[in-house]
Order: sequence, then structure tokens, then C-alpha cells
Amino acid sequence: MPVNLQAILDAPIIQLDTIDSSNNYAMRLADADTAQAGLTIVAVSQTQGKGQRGHNWADNPGDSLLMSIITHPQHGLDRQFVFSATVAVAIANVLQKLSEQCDVRIKWPNDIIINDKKAGGILIENIIRGNNWAYAIVGLGLNVNQHRFPDELPNATSLHLAAGRRFDIDELMNKLRTEVLTLTAQLPSADEIMQQYNDYLYRREAFQTFGNNADEWLAEILHVAADGKLHVRLADGTIAGYTHGSVEWVWGR
Repeated sequence: MPVNLQAILDAPIIQLDTIDSSNNYAMRLADADTAQAGLTIVAVSQTQGKGQRGHNWADNPGDSLLMSIITHPQHGLDRQFVFSATVAVAIANVLQKLSEQCDVRIKWPNDIIINDKKAGGILIENIIRGNNWAYAIVGLGLNVNQHRFPDELPNATSLHLAAGRRFDIDELMNKLRTEVLTLTAQLPSADEIMQQYNDYLYRREAFQTFGNNADEWLAEILHVAADGKLHVRLADGTIAGYTHGSVEWVWGR
């Protein structure tokens, strides 16, 4: 069935002052069968913002863009990473156009990097009913107008710090929402979207330090495949594929 993009774009935007997590709010709507594709939750502040792998997302109220977009994926369940890559590319496309001072990259699997520092993160939570991919809730936390960060966050940045000016958060939200909903509805091919994702891939063709509980090592980043594996070349010339969570990214080395 063809996607009615205009109906999706016309879905409500719910704006809240404070919420535990915009993704949690969206999940509750889905559980109550009151969700719809395109419905978007935007919060000024989150008390329990979620990041990848159970980490908390800390925000500065009023300076961050905190939103969750309810989508109905057009991909099969075997293409969950392709969908995630499509979302990341959509967000990077918008941010790259904001300022010539911003070099926007995607750090595997879905962190937003601007000028070699982390500006945001994407968290996608799926609702699967039987064999049906009912919804994907796209959560985005983006540092927008912060002008400083604590010393314990040396690798953090914001659009304001990168571009040297402040941004209208509502205007930015609408641009990002439109691009995410439009690109995910278009159902680009896996090859096409992965090419774009790898064009944005942070530190591609550079050596990066990875680690685990026992060791650290250098590897050259090659590309990310449609299954989500990061392919690297090790010091002995062999090629390895890392799944998300199997290795740690070591900043600054």
C-alpha cells in the first residue's frame, strides 16, 4: 500500500515541558493503541532521558532538542539497521546544511558528531507484534544552544559552539522531523542508504582505538554493512566485523 506522506507529516506534535523520556511517552501511546505514524513528542526537559545501552542522556533544559517520532517502517524486520541508517542520514542531511562551520558525521552506529565532538544521539526502539514491525520510535537528543559543557564531558559539543550562533529549536525540530519522515517513507534501497551512511561515517579510512575489558588496539575503519557490522582492518591486515556492544570506542586515541 502506498504511503500517504502528507497524512504522516500532518500527524500531531505533542509539546511537553517535562517528561521522564519522550521515547517512554511514545511507547505508552503505542501500548494504548493511540499511536500513529508521524506523531511526534517534543520535551523541553527529560528526567530519565535514554541513550544507547542503558546510558542516560543528560540535557540542559531549553537548550536541547529532545524528541521522539513514531514511524511505521516500510522495511522488513531483517532490515532494522538499514532503517536506523536511513534515520541517521536524514538527520545528518539537515544538520550539514545549517552552517559551513559544521562538519557533520555519523559515529557508528548512530551518534551525531560535529567537528570531531558528539552533538547528539539517536535511540530507536521497536514495537514488534507477531511478525509485524508495527512501529519504530525514533528518539533524538541533540545539543543545540549549549555554550559550555562540564569538564567531565570533553568530547561534547553543540550546534551553537560549532556554528557560532544560536538556533531556533522549534524550526530545527520541524526540519528534522520532515526529513526523517520523508526519507523513511521513500524506502530507499539498502545499497543506496548504506552508501550515504558510509559517506558520513566518522573516521572512515582512519585508525581508531577500540577496546574491551582486557585490551585496547588500533584498527582502520573501513565501512558499515547493511547488517550493522562495522568492518575494520587490523594491524596484521585481517578484516574484522564488530557488532554494536562488542567493542568500546576509545575517544582521543
